[in-house]
Amino acid sequence: MWQRVQTLFLLLLGALMIITVFMEFWQEQRGNEIATLDAFRLEHVRQGSEVNSKPVFYIAGLSIIAALIAFFSISKFKNRLLQIKLGALNSLLMAGVLGLIILFSGQGDEYIEGQQGRYLTGTYLPMAAMICNLIANRFIRRDENLVRSADRLR
Repeated sequence: MWQRVQTLFLLLLGALMIITVFMEFWQEQRGNEIATLDAFRLEHVRQGSEVNSKPVFYIAGLSIIAALIAFFSISKFKNRLLQIKLGALNSLLMAGVLGLIILFSGQGDEYIEGQQGRYLTGTYLPMAAMICNLIANRFIRRDENLVRSADRLR
């Protein structure tokens, strides 16, 4: 289990999705106004006091579920078809995380007029996790094909 390459990519995927929960995704600033999006809320602050706050805990929930599925998938190393299905589900969840980040950052653009916000490091972590998922699924598929070809030789 631990000697397989896909295990390393699934571990990295889980770690990236957990780190995503603690990072900021988007920020817009003009003068003394700041709008910020993290995994739990979209917040607008003016002169040090909170003007508007919207809960967006869906991002944190999907990120944690994606990490848990990746860790669960590691334990199912004997059932490669299930691992492939879990990888597909994980791709959907991570696409949902990215979609929610883009959706809520678009809503945050409305808080401060005349300026575009910028995406921060936290936005790119789910993208990196999706690439790790893609690579892990490729190695899982390769293992499955190897086992099937060995069964044909018997």
